Amino acid sequence: MGTNNSFFASVLLSLLLLHLCLQHDVVEGAEREALEIIIGGGGSYSSPPAPSPEYEECPPPPPPPCPPPPSPPPPPPSPPPPSPPPPPSPPPPSPSPPPPSPPPPSPPPPSPPPPPPPSPPPRSPPPPSPPPPSPPPPSPPPPSPPPPSPPPAPVLTRIEIALRVIMKFKKLIGKDPQGDPENITSTWVGKDPCKFKGFTCAVVPDYKQNALAGVDFNGKRLAGKMWGGKRKELPLGGFMDQLPDLVFFHANSNNFSGSIPKDTSKLRYFYELDLSNNKLSGDFPYEVLSAKNLTFLDLRFNSFRGSVHPLVFKLDVDVLFLNNQLSGCLPWEIGKLNQATLFDVSTNYLTGPIPHSFACLAKMEILVLDNNQFYGTVPELVCKLPNLANLSLANNYFTQVGPECRKLIKKGFLNVKNNCILDLKDQRSKSECAWFFSKARHCPNERSMLYIPCQTHYSNEKKPEHRGQASAPLSYGTLKPHNP
Repeated sequence: MGTNNSFFASVLLSLLLLHLCLQHDVVEGAEREALEIIIGGGGSYSSPPAPSPEYEECPPPPPPPCPPPPSPPPPPPSPPPPSPPPPPSPPPPSPSPPPPSPPPPSPPPPSPPPPPPPSPPPRSPPPPSPPPPSPPPPSPPPPSPPPPSPPPAPVLTRIEIALRVIMKFKKLIGKDPQGDPENITSTWVGKDPCKFKGFTCAVVPDYKQNALAGVDFNGKRLAGKMWGGKRKELPLGGFMDQLPDLVFFHANSNNFSGSIPKDTSKLRYFYELDLSNNKLSGDFPYEVLSAKNLTFLDLRFNSFRGSVHPLVFKLDVDVLFLNNQLSGCLPWEIGKLNQATLFDVSTNYLTGPIPHSFACLAKMEILVLDNNQFYGTVPELVCKLPNLANLSLANNYFTQVGPECRKLIKKGFLNVKNNCILDLKDQRSKSECAWFFSKARHCPNERSMLYIPCQTHYSNEKKPEHRGQASAPLSYGTLKPHNP
């Protein structure tokens, strides 16, 4: 009986110890789980402390389950080292189970990350290093030899130069009866312009060869082509100034229009120009004044306008016609025309008294001033000119004539009809003369009207006698009145 009691006591004691061991394992497993949560789970941790000696005989607890892999958080600051786990509570004296341990305290919130250090101010970029020196350019290749010069252009004869100009001008002339009434252009065929009607040839001195020396279109009534129901203009430019050996150009009573080309003054043998009774217009053609060899100039019955420039009277001309639409007073420089034999400024709008410098026109034979607005006294010096054969002053407003002029009236050399000379017959009415003189009239420098250059300081500055005439014949048929 005693042996059985000992046996039962041993069995109970063994059960009690086994129960305590199991409870210790449960509590220790819960503490391990709490410790893992505090440390952050899933990381490495220190091995738990060895069990007290009284539990050394307990079997080892099962390994804890593996925690799930954490999501990769942003790198936190290093956590503080974990606090050591509390020591296990001593076993109660009674076999009743111990009360459950209080839950572990919540871990403190992680401290905020420190502010990032201030970024340093941007540094200015270093200056760029200078580019390396460029290598010297390669030496140029040797120049290629120049191309062979073209063969020299054939040298044209003076006749061939004129032929080209004539053929170009021919294309501008109308082919109808009004463009070429006498059909002279029908003869302009072949290569010898000397045979064309209207042209004259001669040997030019400086080239010693035949050249085109003259143009005679007087009375041919040439006109331009018809275009769109209208007749085109017939210009002088490109024709007259392009005949380099020209001596005379007679073209009265045609239909040339526009102006006189400027290069006319460059013609080195040019002596005579007759463009009367055409359709030229514009300001007075001062380009002609540079033609130093002119001895004959006829610009009557055109539509030039403006005043008479003093340079006109520096021309060394024998004959000068200026009948157009000129205005103003005649300048004293007219006295420089001491080689002129004919001076005609009729049918203009000229005014003022006759300059006393007319007394210097010693060679004057024909002096025509009619159909203007001249006024005042006819100078006696004019009526004393030694070679004067015809002085026409009709249709003006002269008021007096002296004894010498009355002698010319009796001889029929002076025509003063239709003026305001009240004691002579065939004069204007008193009312007409009164109307004219009711308006103030004067010239820019009226004192110069009394100036006589050949009798004062100009007496030693005489112009040389006129040189010999050109080899080409000078035509004075143009002195006859035209039939416009």
